[in-house]
Order: sequence, then C-alpha cells, then structure tokens
Amino acid sequence: MTMGGISLAVVFALTAMLYASIGFGGGSTYIALLALIGTPYEAIPIIALLCNIIVVSGSSLRFSLHKIIPWQRISPILIFSIPAAWLGGITPISRDIFMILLGLLLIASSALILWRQKDETKSAVQSINPIISALLGFVIGYLAGLVGIGGGIFLAPLLLVMKWGNAREIAASASLFILVNSIAGLIGQMSKYEGHMWNDIIITHYILFIAVFIGGQIGSLFAVKILPEKIIKILTALLTLYVGIRILFSS
Repeated sequence: MTMGGISLAVVFALTAMLYASIGFGGGSTYIALLALIGTPYEAIPIIALLCNIIVVSGSSLRFSLHKIIPWQRISPILIFSIPAAWLGGITPISRDIFMILLGLLLIASSALILWRQKDETKSAVQSINPIISALLGFVIGYLAGLVGIGGGIFLAPLLLVMKWGNAREIAASASLFILVNSIAGLIGQMSKYEGHMWNDIIITHYILFIAVFIGGQIGSLFAVKILPEKIIKILTALLTLYVGIRILFSS
C-alpha cells in the first residue's frame, strides 16, 4: 500500500464520518476525489456506490429503529426511483459524456447544498402530489444510477424547499433513498462489465471500503462532528463546485 493510497483512504474515512453524521453517504465527494486522481471512469461509479452502501446502511438502520422515516410519504419516491437507478446503471455512456454530465451534476450538487443552507428554516409540512413525488424519484434515481451517486444530495434540498417534511424526516428519507438507489445503480453498473473488472476493483480499492466503513460507523453511531454541520456542508459544496468546474474544463 503506497502513501498515496493510505492518504486517500484517510480522506475517504473522514468524508464518510462527516457525511454519516448528517445522514448522507458522501457519493459526490468520493466521485470528485476519484476523478481528481485519474481513476478510470468506468470504475468511478462502482467504487462510489459501494462506499455509499457501506456508509448509509448504518444510518438507515438507525433512523428506522427510531421510527423517524415517514414510510407513507417516501414510498412513491422510492418505488419509482429504484428501477430508474437500475436503468441509469445499465445505460451505456462514453467517457466524454460521462465527464461532462458528472461535472454538471457536481456543480448542481454544490448549488443545492448552498441553497439548502440559505433556506433551512422551520415551516409547516405541505402535502405533495404522489405523481410529483414519483416523477421526482424517477428523475433523480436515473441520474444517480447513471453517474454513480445515491442521489440524496439532490433529493434532500428539493424536499426541504418543497416543505415535504421536517429536517430529521428529510435526513432519514435521504439516507434510505441513497441506500436503495445505490444498490439498484450498482446492480446496473455491474451488468455492463465483465466479472474480472468487478474483481479488480474490489481487490485494488479494498482499503477505501474499509476506510468508509470505519468512518461511517463513527459518524452514524456516535454522531461525531469535527466541524459544525454548516461548515461541513459549505466546505463540501466548495470542493464539489471546484471539482465540477475542473472536470468540465478538462473533458
């Protein structure tokens, strides 16, 4: 294991810990980091989705045990997002299109994080038409599966702006959304490649999976926060914005 690999694992562990403490998986940041170090684009979604699953499994279980997940309201979103994420995962995509789409989605992610910071105020919950919920789930699910993110980074700010639920319910719902769509997207991504590529990814990047497991457990079970949540989100948004712009200009 090289020093570069150990350093990347440490950054992945810290990312997982910080994201898990606020109910997210960290997929967009994993993708940003992997893209910056020149990881083959075919492997990026698979690695990021695996890391997502490892991190948000604990968060989703914790939210479920504490009965925070609003199952009736989140169901239409989940039902339509799962097959959409699988469709996104199996969709063939060239490197150039992948990098352009990835850059645009990372920039959109950063904007949504900053938007959420501005609009994070308490307000009454409003009912949302199930058709709108289903459409929202399908679109975000497809994009999530296509580029290898869980989609929570898009879903949570939109639900907050729509006054879909309180902050705890939205965090719990985003965590579950990330889990199920990361699984569906991963199944789709795996079906596009030979088995040897899957094995190579697991063997080559196993240290990253161990790192996010440790970081995710710390963040989820103990809610450890090295920095205030607001600072974490702003730094994440700025990093994501920087990488998105850099990817667009280099693609």
